[in-house]
Amino acid sequence: MGKRPALAKSELEIARIVWKLREATVRQVLDALPADRNLDFWTVQTYLRRLESKGYLRKRREGRSNVYSSKVRPQTVVREVIDDVVERLFDGETLPLFQHLVEDRGLDDEEIAQLQQTLDQLKKGRQK
Repeated sequence: MGKRPALAKSELEIARIVWKLREATVRQVLDALPADRNLDFWTVQTYLRRLESKGYLRKRREGRSNVYSSKVRPQTVVREVIDDVVERLFDGETLPLFQHLVEDRGLDDEEIAQLQQTLDQLKKGRQK
């Protein structure tokens, strides 16, 4: 399959709800949105149709409703989005992204320990 079109922020929000529910109708997605989101049924339906046409979701007919489910693993979408950000904002370099995240968002002691463990494992794997 060729490269899928990028997701808009609102499309990603809707896709994440479908991933969480595993499969969902328009009504179920609408009900799962935060109360302050204020999207109507027709707007949610439009987002779901866009996600299907872009290749992120599939649908099946169940009675009078369309039931949407993931066509692409969420981890694949996360990887594609992050790869796009790294390419566009950091010229393909990962270290500046990590530095930005650590400096801008910070890490608590537990997160630092987890990151250090990940780095140690990465380093050990390269020494073999």
